Amino acid sequence: MRCVTDTPLDTPATIPAPEWRVTAGLTPYADALAAMEARVEAIAAGTATEQIWLLEHPPVYTAGTSADPAELVSPRFPVVPAGRGGRYTYHGPGQRVGYLMLDLGKRGRDVRCFVHGVEGWVIAALATLGIEAFRAPGRVGIWTHDRDGREAKVGAIGVRVRRWVTLHGFAINVAPDLSHFGGIVPCGLPDFPVTSLAALGNPTPLETVDHALALTLPGFLQTLSCGQQNET
Repeated sequence: MRCVTDTPLDTPATIPAPEWRVTAGLTPYADALAAMEARVEAIAAGTATEQIWLLEHPPVYTAGTSADPAELVSPRFPVVPAGRGGRYTYHGPGQRVGYLMLDLGKRGRDVRCFVHGVEGWVIAALATLGIEAFRAPGRVGIWTHDRDGREAKVGAIGVRVRRWVTLHGFAINVAPDLSHFGGIVPCGLPDFPVTSLAALGNPTPLETVDHALALTLPGFLQTLSCGQQNET
């Protein structure tokens, strides 16, 4: 497993930019979870900088704090408690996972603002790739229309906040095996399909998705200032 750390990106105001980390290959979910939790503890203690970590996992089902065992239809892959909000989701090759370890104590103590901002960031990044994505009222995540015109989920969001530092983040379906989602009821929404950039006819290398995320990152960080405004 190789880790590549790029130069931190510019961010607004005086808050130092988060470390931008991209890990090649497949990172076991348990390893990533342990590394993320250690980093969050260090950020909360003031001994580490914020980090945005992009990676892929081997096939795994993760269970959020609201996971319903009845929605685990066919556990063909390991099932790991994630500690994040939400229900069951799938991670696997061809999916770009982004873990966001950001200090809301500095950026604004507003979890709703943070989740809304993550949604907006991914939507903006996908727009640069020619994918029209949107929010859906009452359904957290990133949505688009599939080739049959149905609303379909192209990205999932699940977060946790500990001592005002964020954990977990988002997953964009770039080119995963969509049949792997059949082992669960993704995010507890049986009436909506899951899609991917590849299934939408837009095959895109992960590196290109990463570039789109980096391009739209400053706008996302700027939106977090709404939390600071809410504190005043």
